[in-house]
Amino acid sequence: MYSIGDLSRRTGVKIPTIRYYEQMGLIAAPERSEGNQRRYERSELERLAFIRHARDLGLSIDSIKDLLALSQHPERPCGEADRIASEHLATVREKIARLKKLEQELERIVACDGNHTVGDCYVIRALADHSMCESEH
Repeated sequence: MYSIGDLSRRTGVKIPTIRYYEQMGLIAAPERSEGNQRRYERSELERLAFIRHARDLGLSIDSIKDLLALSQHPERPCGEADRIASEHLATVREKIARLKKLEQELERIVACDGNHTVGDCYVIRALADHSMCESEH
């Protein structure tokens, strides 16, 4: 059995987040000791590690709930899990594309030699007038 502090140290998930995951139903409410301390089993440690890794990959709480539900049925095909991961990958790729455009625009507007006054600063002018940007970002 693990205390909430042990769970936190072993998984790197902060205690308030563990409590939040309990409230969201991602992990089961634990047994309580005689001193009313939460006591978790190994399965909850493993489940929390799964959740932590999924969150590190940017998966939503709803996607994690779905994946956890799927993981309870190891005999089923994994098509649904693949679909969830593929949709998230597409979202990540869209974000990367937007960030690349943002990076290009920022590189363009900061390409100043620094020999101007703020009144002539291209960064200030570009931020004030969106039409000076080369693309939507």
